[in-house]
Amino acid sequence: MTLDALLAAATARLTQAGSATPRLDAELLLCHAIGRDRTWIYTWGDRPCERYQHARFAALVAARAQGEPVAYLIGAREFWGLALMTSPETLIPRPDTETLVEAALARATTSSGALLDLGTGTGAIALAFASERPHWQVVGVDIRPEAVALAKRNAARLGITNARFAQSDWFSALAADDETPGFDIIVSNPPYIAADDPHLTRGDVRFEPRSALVAGSAGMADLLHLIERAQAFLAESGWLLLEHGHTQAGGVRAALRQGGYHNVESLHDLAGHERVTLGRLSQPN
Repeated sequence: MTLDALLAAATARLTQAGSATPRLDAELLLCHAIGRDRTWIYTWGDRPCERYQHARFAALVAARAQGEPVAYLIGAREFWGLALMTSPETLIPRPDTETLVEAALARATTSSGALLDLGTGTGAIALAFASERPHWQVVGVDIRPEAVALAKRNAARLGITNARFAQSDWFSALAADDETPGFDIIVSNPPYIAADDPHLTRGDVRFEPRSALVAGSAGMADLLHLIERAQAFLAESGWLLLEHGHTQAGGVRAALRQGGYHNVESLHDLAGHERVTLGRLSQPN
């Protein structure tokens, strides 16, 4: 069969399976199976596919039809224009999280500074920020050693040298004292889904690590913990920026204000939902 014929058949199968982006899924899986990019398959779609490549592609399509995320099947996902390696040990970077990166960059107004990314996963947020602010020092931490190792590999592969990664249960491995300068910006996309949320049984989320998705107190527990603990690690007038569920913005704003943060506001994601809420530790002079 030609590449075009394979794509057409795979697109039809994935459409029937309920994929929201069946043609894109099929193209990405075919590129992975034959070791070519999408431009190549557009140009040479009339070429036949090798038997072993056909078999590899068929297995990938079958797995995707069962719901397995494309990012896990091909081991990669683009975020902020960066090609990141992915793993079932980490969340899949999503476009909505770019709202968090944009907000951090907008508040990184000095030529240098320090940013902390809590629960870094693939390193997506930390590496996106570091790529745009090469004179800032970026630290990403995660409780899972597999995630830390993956983030380090992504940094090395991308040649980003101003970001480092370490294992830490939130702030546990970080020093907070008068001798240690605080971070100018702390960002996090923590677990914020309630354990009984029906979305956990749908789509790609079914295959992602539950520990990176679910939090107690109706999804608010980790958000509230970070709001409380971040103050000890922020520089004077430092910013805390948190991604959360689209119904949690009001609760996060209230917690930030109760915690003494100023300039509290929520920002909207690509779908128009309140997705990121931020606050400043103290009023600027």
